[in-house]
Order: sequence, then C-alpha cells, then structure tokens
Amino acid sequence: MSMQTSIEIQALTPRDFEPYGWVLGMAGPATATAVAYKSLAIDFWHEHIFDPGKDGEVEVLWVNYRDNDPLVARLEKHHLTEQALVPLVGAVTQFVAPDAADGTPDLTRLRAFGLSPGIGICMRPSVWHTTRSEGAICLMLTRRSTTADLINHLNNAGPSTETTLRDISPLRLR
Repeated sequence: MSMQTSIEIQALTPRDFEPYGWVLGMAGPATATAVAYKSLAIDFWHEHIFDPGKDGEVEVLWVNYRDNDPLVARLEKHHLTEQALVPLVGAVTQFVAPDAADGTPDLTRLRAFGLSPGIGICMRPSVWHTTRSEGAICLMLTRRSTTADLINHLNNAGPSTETTLRDISPLRLR
C-alpha cells in the first residue's frame, strides 16, 4: 500500500470523526432522551464525560495556535488521557491518525478536519494528532500530569512518559 504525500481537509462530522473520538458543540443533543434543558433564554445539554485516565486531574488550558505550515512532519499522542480542543477565536485544522499494529501512526488513515469557532473535538487516548492554524485561540481539556510531562520534555529535553512524539514522512496540506 502506497503512502499518501498530501492530505485534504474534510468537513467535521460525528460519523467521520468517530474512529478518533467525539465531535463537541454541534446543533444540540443527539437524542430526545439526552440530559438537556432548553428555553427562550438558554440551552444546555450533555455531550461527553471527559476521561483524564486513572487518577488523572482534568486541566483547562488556553492554547494559541500560530503554525500554518502546510507540511506536517511530526505527530504526537497522549497515552493516558482524552484531549478536547475547541477553537474560540479563529479556525484550526486538526490532523488525527490511529495507531498502526506496531504503535506508530497509521498514515494510511490520517485525516485532517476543519474546526470552526465553537465546534470542537475530543480525541481518544493514543490518537496521533497535530494542529495547524493561521492564528486561533482554543480551549483545551487534558490531563494535568500530561501537560507537565510534555512541558518538561519540550523545555528541558527530559523524558516523556505520557506523550510520544514521532517524526513522519512529510505530508502536504492541500
């Protein structure tokens, strides 16, 4: 099977994103029996219970994305936690890929999804990913220890036990 050398951004739908996680913030509750409230003044509904993994603490991060390089040459995955990303200002392109049998990214199943402000995603643990944007401010939910582990690795070249970073053959965003 030949490797792809470019990737096209596709529309974000719950069905297409399901192998990688959940879409957040669509038009309302998915079922009539969902935990929800609706009135003229406010609507709210249950979409997802975030799982930071065993003994994990949920952390809210503010993330500014400014990398719009059309070449994708590195992916990361978090072993213990889900990770939610919701653009608040500006759009992002979220790349996701499952594990191949050997634990590396399955690049034949790599996808790129466009996320607009107010519509987010929650990735399953161990989904390979990276993000591109011309400039976006995003809310992220993640595991507190995963953030600390990744910051230590990026700032100090310390070992990373909760995240794996992997260089890949560059793919060009179309």
